[in-house]
Amino acid sequence: MSSALYDELDRIFASRDRDNMGPTIAALRPLAERHPRDARVLYEMGGAYDTAGDEATAVEFYERAMAEGLEGDLRRRCFLQYGSTLRNLGRLDESMRVFALAREEFPDSVALGAFEALTFHAAGRANTALGSLFLLLAQHVQAEDLDRYKPALRGNAEYLFSLDATGDRSDTARVR
Repeated sequence: MSSALYDELDRIFASRDRDNMGPTIAALRPLAERHPRDARVLYEMGGAYDTAGDEATAVEFYERAMAEGLEGDLRRRCFLQYGSTLRNLGRLDESMRVFALAREEFPDSVALGAFEALTFHAAGRANTALGSLFLLLAQHVQAEDLDRYKPALRGNAEYLFSLDATGDRSDTARVR
């Protein structure tokens, strides 16, 4: 699509008020009507509804954005927001599937890993959640006082995964 459309999206979001998303949604609606298959427009609509607290509507827009081929960093962000919104709606199995797909596509995303851990925790898989966070620390945090303990973090993560009642070890392969 045209850069004018995306400039307009940027302008709308620069002026948004997170405490009152009504004007933002009202500004986005005509763009969505004129560009009903534009992945970024759909994603931004989802985000606006999500911020406004209308998570059920947000999910619909996130799904449409993904189906229309959202790419790159926006796709990564959409995965995170979509998976988190599903978790907030109590749709934990779907949230875990979304995060699993996202982590396959963006294995180095620390943000995806952190929010995936929230879904594990919400699903009663606290050991997997904590183990996942330990692995994220070991893989992505560079700190002199942490570096020497990374093998211990990895070992503790493996132990925590082994305690998970599901017996599903696919999480460890994905998080590594």
